[in-house]
Amino acid sequence: MPPSTSAFCELDLYIQPRASRTQVVGLHDGALKIRLAAPPVDGQANEALIEFVAKRCEVRRTSVRIVSGLTSRRKRVQIDGVSIEEAKRRLTTSE
Repeated sequence: MPPSTSAFCELDLYIQPRASRTQVVGLHDGALKIRLAAPPVDGQANEALIEFVAKRCEVRRTSVRIVSGLTSRRKRVQIDGVSIEEAKRRLTTSE
């Protein structure tokens, strides 16, 4: 049977906005910690997070959605078309 193209995963993230640069820095209380250069103003940090995750996971921006935590540092992100193991590997691998 061919692999499913409707696969998705959800990741728990801890976001630190207004960092000097955007990068994954490890774990924080069981969640993957991502520092974002964007400020948490008018959704800029959320947009930067979606763009960063999509680029690192090699999926379209429309394949990445914040499913909870829009106004919080703790977020749950859904990524279509990639397994959780692959998403974690791609996010934690340096460019």
